[in-house]
Order: sequence, then C-alpha cells, then structure tokens
Amino acid sequence: MGAHGHPEGPTLPMNRIAWAVLVPLALATLVGLVLLWPSSSPPPAQAPAQEFQGVVLALQAEECTGEQGGPPSSCGTVTARISTPDGDREIEAPLSSGPSAPDLSVGDDVIVAVSESPDGPIYGVVDHQRGSELVLVLVALSLALVAFGRWRGLSALVGLAITFGVLFVFIVPSVIAGSSPVLVALVGASLITLSVLYLTHGISLPTTVAVLGTMSALALTAALSELTVGLLHLTGTTDDISTAVATTYGIDTRGLLVASIIIGSVGVLDDVTVTQAATVTEISRANPAYGVGQLFGAAARVGRSHIASVVNTVVLAYAGSSLPLLVLVVANNDSVVKVATTQLIAQEVARSAVATLGLIAAVPLTTGLAALATRSAKADVEDAEPMSEPA
Repeated sequence: MGAHGHPEGPTLPMNRIAWAVLVPLALATLVGLVLLWPSSSPPPAQAPAQEFQGVVLALQAEECTGEQGGPPSSCGTVTARISTPDGDREIEAPLSSGPSAPDLSVGDDVIVAVSESPDGPIYGVVDHQRGSELVLVLVALSLALVAFGRWRGLSALVGLAITFGVLFVFIVPSVIAGSSPVLVALVGASLITLSVLYLTHGISLPTTVAVLGTMSALALTAALSELTVGLLHLTGTTDDISTAVATTYGIDTRGLLVASIIIGSVGVLDDVTVTQAATVTEISRANPAYGVGQLFGAAARVGRSHIASVVNTVVLAYAGSSLPLLVLVVANNDSVVKVATTQLIAQEVARSAVATLGLIAAVPLTTGLAALATRSAKADVEDAEPMSEPA
C-alpha cells in the first residue's frame, strides 16, 4: 500500500477482518455466559441474624476499662425504636465499643441485628443506615457527568450500570455457584468490554479496534496472572475474609485472585486502548500522507506518555486499597525485604506487576491494529466510511 493509502492490487479491508475476529469473540462470550450462568442461588452457610431498621432514641454511656488493662472504652446502653413486620417496638442494646463500632448519636438511623438465645432475643446496633446519603452521592455524580458529558455522560452512566449488573448478577453468583473464577472473570470482562465500549463510544472502526486491543491484552493478562500466581506460590488466602470464602463456600481462592487481577485490569485497559485508537485516527486525519509505520510511531509516542501516568495510577490504586496494611508494616518497623516476601505483600505486588504488563502490551497491540485499520479503510473509502467516525 502506498504512502497515500492507494491499494496495490486486491486488498481485504481491515474493518472486515476486524469484524471477522470480533463476531466469533462475541459469540464465544454469549456461549460462555449461557454455560456459566448460575442456575440457582447457593443456600447460606448459616441462617443470618434478622436485621431491622431503627432510630436511636437515647444513649446512656459510661466509662469502662478494657480487659487485661486495655485502654478505657465506652460502655452503656442504647435505646432504639425498630420497625418490624409486627410493628414498631423499643429495644435496648449494649453500646458497642472498639474501632469498628458505629459512632452513635440520638436521632441516628441505624441497623439493629436480632439473634435468638435461651434467655430471649439479643439486640445489637451493628451499623448506620446510609441509603439516602448514598443516593445523594450518586445523584451528584450523575448530574455532574450529564452536565459535562451530555449524551456521552449519560451513556457512561448506563455503562457503569451495566458493569455493576455484570458483577453482581453474573460474576459473583457464578463464582459462588462453583464455576471457575478465571473463566467467569474472562467472560464477564469480555461482556463488559463489548457492551460498555460500543455504548460509550459508538459503533465505529476505532471502537472495534479498541475492543480487539482490550481483548488481546486481557488474554495476555490472564496468562501472566496464572503464571505469576503459580511462580510465587500464592494461594489467595491472606485474611479472614478470603479464609471465610474458601471454608464457607469452597471457592478456589487462588483462582479468585487471578480473576480479581483480570477484572481489575478491564477499566484501565479500556482507557488505554480507546485513547490509542482515537490517537491514530486523529493523526491520520491531520497527516493523510502517513503510512502504517509513521502512524504507529507517532501514536506509540503518545502511548508511552500515557502508560507512564497510568502505571502510577495502578500502583497508587492498589496502595490506597492496602493503606492499613502499609501502616501496620511501617509501624512494626519490619525490614522491606522481609515484608515484601510475605504472601500478603507479594500478592499486591503481583497484582500491580501483571496489570502493568497487560497495559504495556495493550499499547503496541492497539496502535498497530489501529494503524493497519486506518490505512486499509482509506484504501476503500466507500466501503469503510460508515464505520470511520471517531469514537
């Protein structure tokens, strides 16, 4: 193909090749969705305590001393009115103490748990109600997105709803039902990529290239995750929550760790691949004489700068989620080498490293596909024009 995009002999347009690859991927995702869809909800491991909504009516606090000479803490009782199927009733519960205990004031909306004992029901205030506050936060986010992004902001909100739907309707129930966490994560990540990218950026050749780049990088991320987790002998069981997941539901925590790396990489990969595909499109418009190599080189330079900032974002995101752990490590004055080799830290290092490798691979993969697609589309404008609108 010449520098000006004229075909040299018969050419199979790149957009046809892209769709020829994308359609089987979409069908495979659909088949995986059907095969892995949870047939029924698993029974709970034990009967959960009843919980009721209530409001704090009064507090009677008194100072008490912790066991074995511990620091003083707050003791006493809390009086609350709870709403039950049999009507409202007033109850008294111990005033909880400790770091995780809710900080209560008169008038607070709370959640009260009730458990049965031989001496009668036992009540405990376990948490605050946050429904109205969460709705307020989500409404503020939605208004800001729509006000700034308009239709794109609205489509982003719909895409966010789809992502949460896939997570809580398919991925989590399927894992609990006993399906392979890695297979479920791959199918779920593919479904999110296909639906959200096309919804947010429209059906276009750049979006199709971004989808293919994301899928390729996800496959590489999955393979690297399996390799790294095996190489470091990680089990995925590092705290009480992961232990409870394994013992209560029999879930493979090692597979769950790999699945979490795959799912955690999707959002950042989407960002990188969409940016690279759009960059190639804009460079091609600004420089119609550029060939595939020139388009790749120019867009790759942009990708290198993008990766440098995104990698920092990935590491900070994992560090932020593990900040209590980092505080504990520093407070104990443990050596860096000793701490880094523990499974708890090694697991987070593996997450960051594998996600970063997937991001790095996504740049040349997507940039190369976009450069080929753009030049091939220009070779047959009439055939590719309906799909060549920028994302």
